[in-house]
Amino acid sequence: MSRYIVEITYCTQCRWLLRAAWLAQELLTTFEQDLYSVALRPGTGGIFEVRLNDELIFSRKEAGRFPEAKEIKQLVRDKVDPDRHLGHSDKTTTEN
Repeated sequence: MSRYIVEITYCTQCRWLLRAAWLAQELLTTFEQDLYSVALRPGTGGIFEVRLNDELIFSRKEAGRFPEAKEIKQLVRDKVDPDRHLGHSDKTTTEN
């Protein structure tokens, strides 16, 4: 059984619940067999953070922006199942 737990902490004052819930749905759909749970944690002060097993993988404050769903999927995949292909959500590399 998978033991990966995702926690999304969002600012209630900023009304970011829907954004957090949408991201949770995206992760649960993509990693339905790999995640033990996805938790939404209310916070304040403009917080929007994503943690995987207590490790911070994205912070709106540090990045200065909200995450893209594919970006979070890639970060989770890299920890949960690095060899997994995410289809259209996978980053593409181009050589210049």
